[in-house]
Amino acid sequence: MRTASLALYAALTVGLASGLSACSEDEPADDRATTGATATDSATDTATDTDSPEPSEQPTEAPSDTGSESPGEAAGAGGTAVPVYYVGDTPQGPRLFREFQQVSGDPLLEAAQLVDGGTPQDPDYRTEWPSVGIESVQATDGVLLVTIAGDGFTDRPDGMSKRSARLAVQQLVYTLQGVQQERVPVVFQRSGAGSTLFGIDTGSPVSNAPALDVLGLVNITSPEQGEVVEGDTLEASGVASSFEATVPWEIRRGNEVVLDGFATAEGWMDRLYPWEASIDVSGLEPGGYTFVARTDDPSGGAEGAGPHEDSKDFTLR
Repeated sequence: MRTASLALYAALTVGLASGLSACSEDEPADDRATTGATATDSATDTATDTDSPEPSEQPTEAPSDTGSESPGEAAGAGGTAVPVYYVGDTPQGPRLFREFQQVSGDPLLEAAQLVDGGTPQDPDYRTEWPSVGIESVQATDGVLLVTIAGDGFTDRPDGMSKRSARLAVQQLVYTLQGVQQERVPVVFQRSGAGSTLFGIDTGSPVSNAPALDVLGLVNITSPEQGEVVEGDTLEASGVASSFEATVPWEIRRGNEVVLDGFATAEGWMDRLYPWEASIDVSGLEPGGYTFVARTDDPSGGAEGAGPHEDSKDFTLR
């Protein structure tokens, strides 16, 4: 059975690699975001049905194509926890990773401003936005309307590739859709003239690109970066699209692996699915550790670019 699955994995790896090569820097530039009726219809089809789309004091759940989950630990007193997508490196190039951050004002606007030059909690992440200046974000008429100051950054900043520019636009699209809990298009407008952002034509509503094309294939939700863990059990969770739904994990102290195992996600292949693990850490000494989760690589590196991984530092008391 696993042999048949491995053959399927190899076929999927080849197909994904072909899809990624189509977005390479050597391709003739298609300086457009994901726009148009077809993309918008697709975004509408995958929207999450909810009677209460506004963020609450609990973290918002990701829409269904990123693996819905409710990490209640991420919400704290005195604010709203919002999902913010940042950029991290993978064997298949830069991709988006989600973390929750606390905001005290308007969730849509503050989440957008965290994308626009904000600082991620995880030092492995970064933002592609160089403080453009987002003035407002409104949910109106079935879209998310983003107003950007003046005419700055109509072209790509120095050092930003076309692929990074497209990913930057998707960084904000995924963040706002995560806060809003709907896969609705994002409309960009400027307080000055022009409809171009980072050299990308944003004159039409921008929909989310397919999750498996732009997201890291494994993402840790808990523990959060820098979390203090008390007691004998580490509750780990996240989302992944990993071979046969297997999500290997490790706990490291420095370069030493002190515990390892695997979690089983709720599915694989077509999107990111939730996974979780309750890990007995009673045998570990208090101190600093790193929790690492990755996608399974049954080929041992013979097929594809290698496993995706995510990591979070935590302190055990």
